[in-house]
Amino acid sequence: MTRELLLLRHGKSDWSKPVSDFQRPLKKRGKLGAQRIGDWLAEYELVPQRILSSPAERARATAEKCAKAMGRTAAEVTLEPSLYEADAEELARLVAASGDEVERLMVVGHNPALEEFADWLLPDPLPEGDDGKRLPTATLVRLAVEGSWSSLTAGNARLLEVQRAKTLPEGFVFATPDGIERRPRPAYYYTQSAVMPFRWRDGQLEVLLIGSSSNRHWSLPKGIVEPGLSAAQSALKEAREEAGISGEIAEVTPGHYPHAKWGARCGVTLFAMRVDDQLPEQHREEPQRTRRWLPAAAATEHLEQPSLVVELRSLIERLQAEGPA
Repeated sequence: MTRELLLLRHGKSDWSKPVSDFQRPLKKRGKLGAQRIGDWLAEYELVPQRILSSPAERARATAEKCAKAMGRTAAEVTLEPSLYEADAEELARLVAASGDEVERLMVVGHNPALEEFADWLLPDPLPEGDDGKRLPTATLVRLAVEGSWSSLTAGNARLLEVQRAKTLPEGFVFATPDGIERRPRPAYYYTQSAVMPFRWRDGQLEVLLIGSSSNRHWSLPKGIVEPGLSAAQSALKEAREEAGISGEIAEVTPGHYPHAKWGARCGVTLFAMRVDDQLPEQHREEPQRTRRWLPAAAATEHLEQPSLVVELRSLIERLQAEGPA
């Protein structure tokens, strides 16, 4: 039986951050590179059944962003501590230990180990690109391996292709009623959810607004519906991260509104969230965002997006019709 082994070097990392090598993050270019590889794998139906990754920040983020662009979840990435400082021999041991039910395996790691491992597997060394590099960042090597993973030996793999993120199309595949188009971000980015945080005080409904990322205008906690999470779960996650609040989704019909971003239109589901707890400023993940409680009617006057205001007013009316619990 022929199996496939996908070797992916992490995306371009950010050396400007004063952190350890293990904690070094990806640059924006590195994030996009990981997503473009994942999008390409999904487009050509090459999604792996198992993903192993080094736990170093730049490799973990690469694996997770690649996985989500393929339609998988971050939880499906298995972190292998030994991959951080692995050599070719350790890589061979890890791959050989994979179960035979896995027909396509991805390993996300670092150089020089990945290059050395590929050279060990192939009868001839990996070819150089026009730039003289064999495995630059955000580059994927596809290998065919005959037999079980446990029978892996030197020179018994076949090179199928080497795919560099920077040679792929700029846009990401997005299906529309009119066919396929390409957008600046992966398809799942365009499905979002938000919460209208509320509380009852002295019988009056109040709404919590937060500052935008630049604090230039008021907004509500909102973000991408993460693969593996429901729209409501993603909205609650954004509320914790952006506003430092927690609570429950109220049992009222949510709203829906369009939001222009990333060169297209996102569809946003708006939930009413009853706030049960509010973290102190110093414990918030994004303390730079201003928070402000306002009477419900006044809150709608502070928001700029007309479609959001319409849905917010409608949601407020539904809550007020029910009254305090």
